Amino acid sequence: MSTSPLSTAQAARAALATRLDDMRRDAGLSGLELATRCGWHKSKASRIARAKTAPSDEDIRAWCRACGAEEQAADLIAASRTAESMYVQWRQIHRDGMRHVHEKTVPLYQRTRNFRVYASNLVPGMLQTADYATGLLQSITHFQGTPDDVDDAVRARLNRSRVVHEGDHRFALLLEEAVLYYRVCDDAAMARQLRHLLEIMSRPNVSLGIIPFTARRTVWPLEAFYAFDDAQVAVETLTAEVNITAPGEILTYLKAFAGLSRTAVHGSHARARITRALDSLG
Repeated sequence: MSTSPLSTAQAARAALATRLDDMRRDAGLSGLELATRCGWHKSKASRIARAKTAPSDEDIRAWCRACGAEEQAADLIAASRTAESMYVQWRQIHRDGMRHVHEKTVPLYQRTRNFRVYASNLVPGMLQTADYATGLLQSITHFQGTPDDVDDAVRARLNRSRVVHEGDHRFALLLEEAVLYYRVCDDAAMARQLRHLLEIMSRPNVSLGIIPFTARRTVWPLEAFYAFDDAQVAVETLTAEVNITAPGEILTYLKAFAGLSRTAVHGSHARARITRALDSLG
């Protein structure tokens, strides 16, 4: 049984709540007394202490003042921000459109030397053509009801993808065979995307594997995830992106990637799978 990709974020939030509640206890305050000192309704302190409500920066400062521990505020605020950045809803990430998030992640892509990507539902972003990205981002915009900046977002995505062609970066990418058949754009655009995969896999810094429909699974299909060196794993769920930085969980994802890689076909066998999908478009 696998752990939830939310576990790191939940654990970080719970750890922060425990630290705050321990501070209250060390100060000899009841929950009601702390709430009164902070000028809150009595239930607010309880919700924060039970990790039901994420505290704002000012909430943490007020809590520390009430407990006579103002010197701990900066550290706790940093811990809170780290916890909140682990689990971020797509609606929040895309609240001003999708261009910004692509531009914001360019430094991460530029400093990463080894990318390991498992794609169970879509062609990975760094391998997408403009037409494929346009079809996908249009669908996301419509589904989420977020601002439509698809043209700008596609340009930003393609700009971020320059790391495939520039600098010292290596890419190990695994696609479930079904990804080659999912239509997120029209047939002509899908054909161009598949031909692009055939071209890009010939690059010396790119290893592209296809996990066949009929493969005997030693690792079951998972959520799509992106590993940036050994420092961070981004897991994509329907509602949110989960950023994992805990070393133990990163190792679990890298272990899964290694198992999935052994299931995949590479080289001429991968090309044959892509060509078969291309031929199915007629």
